[in-house]
Order: sequence, then structure tokens, then C-alpha cells
Amino acid sequence: MDTAARATGGAAVSTPRSDKRTIVFVGTSLTAGFGLDPDSSFTSLIQRRIDSLGLSYDVVNAGVSGETSAGALRRIGWVMRQPADIVVLEVGANDGLRALDVDSLRSNVQQIIDTVRATHPSARIVVVGMEAPPNLGARYTSAFRRVYPDIARKNDAVLLPFLLKGVGGIDSLNQADGIHPNLRGERIVAETVWRTLAPLLGAKEGAKPAA
Repeated sequence: MDTAARATGGAAVSTPRSDKRTIVFVGTSLTAGFGLDPDSSFTSLIQRRIDSLGLSYDVVNAGVSGETSAGALRRIGWVMRQPADIVVLEVGANDGLRALDVDSLRSNVQQIIDTVRATHPSARIVVVGMEAPPNLGARYTSAFRRVYPDIARKNDAVLLPFLLKGVGGIDSLNQADGIHPNLRGERIVAETVWRTLAPLLGAKEGAKPAA
């Protein structure tokens, strides 16, 4: 089980064991594992795989349901008071759902990265891409989508192109709200995240947990 307090309200975050390196996931309800048992969130699934492979990392889940990029920016300084060797930024999903200004999203994500770099200069940063709902129109969705690769390129960060690849829009893989993955969908999300994260941990991408 991951060492993070599952963040709601005040987004309490626990401190991982000092003998391990730390992966901090900063995000929305998609990171927090909304609607799922805490042990079924993709961050918990990632932690179990890490432990099974004998890798010396603790996962911290700093996901907050309903948070926009502006909210993530307001709390990132507090989150970064703890150790962080890898920071995974899943930011902006709620901006897209609310059709918030794309330029503000871009600015907020950049400032979040600036804060991470100022407090943890050696930390690797993973930028997680998100998609805006198609009903917002091609111009908005295209501009929204471009934010993530542009930010990753500018900051020499690792890009995970789309968190919900193979899950988003598929009824059988999502909860009744059509937004949050169910258990089956969450396992696919965990695999998507692992493919990006594994090389940063010195693990082979296809490495499987021990039986």
C-alpha cells in the first residue's frame, strides 16, 4: 500500500521511510483513486509492483478530488516540503471539464514545475497529458492537448501523453459517472503509468511482479 494519506480536503501527505527514494504523484481525483478502494488506486498498484520487483521507492499519493491547476499551484509548495526524487504531475483534468482558460492552465503548470525545480533541483518530473471533452470544440481541445507536450519539451520533463489511454470513453472501464476508471480501468491506467515510470526507476518496462 502506498505511504500517502489519500488526499481529501486538506490533502494530508505522510512522509515516506527515509531509507527509500520517493515518487510523489500530484493530481486530481484520477490520482486520488476516486470511487475505488484505496488499495485499488493506480498509485497503490504501482507501489505493489515496485515492492514485488525489489525496487527501493515509496509512492506518495497527493491527489485531491476536484482540484484545478490553480488549486495544485496553491498547494505545491506545501507538498514539496517532503522528499521527492520523482514528481508525477497529473494536472488540468478539471480545467478541461470546466472549460477553463488554456493559457492559465499552461501558466499554472509551468509555475508548478518551477516550484518543484526550486525545491528539488535533482528530481525527475513526469508531465501527464490530459484531454478536454470533445464537446468543447476542436479549437479548445487542440489547444488544451498541446499544453502538455509543449511544457514537457520546454522543461526537459518526461511526457506521459494521456493518462486514460485505452480507458477514457469506454463505458465498461469506467464508473457510472463516465469519468473515473473502475477497477478494470484502473489496472489499465496503472500499466500506462508503469510504462513511463519504469525506465526512471531502472526497471524494465515489461517487468512483472513476482508470482
